[in-house]
This record gives sequence, structure tokens and C-alpha cells, in this order.
Amino acid sequence: MSNISSNISARTSPDNYFENFEVGQVIAHARGKTVTEMDNVLLTNMVMNTAQGHFNEHLMQQSSDIPGFDTRVVYGGINFSMVIGLAAQDTGEQVLEELGMDKIRLKAPVHHGDTLYAFTEVLEKADADRTDAGIVCFKHFGINQHDKLVYEGERTVLMKRRSAWGDR
Repeated sequence: MSNISSNISARTSPDNYFENFEVGQVIAHARGKTVTEMDNVLLTNMVMNTAQGHFNEHLMQQSSDIPGFDTRVVYGGINFSMVIGLAAQDTGEQVLEELGMDKIRLKAPVHHGDTLYAFTEVLEKADADRTDAGIVCFKHFGINQHDKLVYEGERTVLMKRRSAWGDR
């Protein structure tokens, strides 16, 4: 057991501590995720979102003249969560606390079968009021399979410093 717990960085990315991020840095995250009908219907119902645009195909086909809104659209909370999830391997493994999410914008509709990809820009870094961590502000972007921007938002975290938490 001691061999497993003694080498934490063997189980996480070696490059995602506070010291590894630089303002202006842009990260293209490795994975994409195709949004399924199950993702939308299950989660929309679980959070009791009653907006018919997420689950009433007949209504959407008959009532909308706006391109992209003539079929069901995926609930924005799902889009937001998937982009943050896709970015997490690079921006979340050493996070001690989520401090805030802000300026969340759903830029274009997402439909069943669309695949989302994530990119992140480092906006700010600052010292925290504790010596073992720092504050990082990220701007996350979600694009679909056609390189169309569908999501953007800022996320501020309290992140471990390698100097305090890394393997010695």
C-alpha cells in the first residue's frame, strides 16, 4: 500500500500544478465527447428542467424558424458540464477548491449526435492566502465537430503548488 500512496504523480498528470500554468497559455484537451440523446433526456429530467425545447421534438419542428432550433437542443447545463469535464484532466487534478464559475455563455445550439471538444486559456494566476496553493483563472471553450464555438466560460480554482504537494 505504501508504494501506491507514495508516488502521487504516477497517477496524475505531472504538469498540472500551479507552477505549470502560464498566463496566455492555451491547452487543447485530448478527448472529445459525443452528446447522446440519453445524456440530454436523462439529465434534463433529473434536474427537472421543464423547457420543452429539450424534450418535445414535435413542438420544436413546428414552432421555430430559427436555424438550429428546429429540433430539440441539448440542455446547456450538459454542454457546460461536458466541456469542464473534458478539460478536467489538464486543469482539475490538483484543484483543492472550485472558487467560482463566471461569464458562462452558450454560443450556439448543441444537438444529439454533436461531438464536443474543449480548449482552455489561462487568464490569471495569483498567490493564495495559503502557501501550499495558488489561484488560477481559466477560460474554457467548447466547440463542436464543425469547429463552431458552442460554449465559453471562466472558472477560478485554488490549485496545489508542486513545491508543497508534489513528490519529493
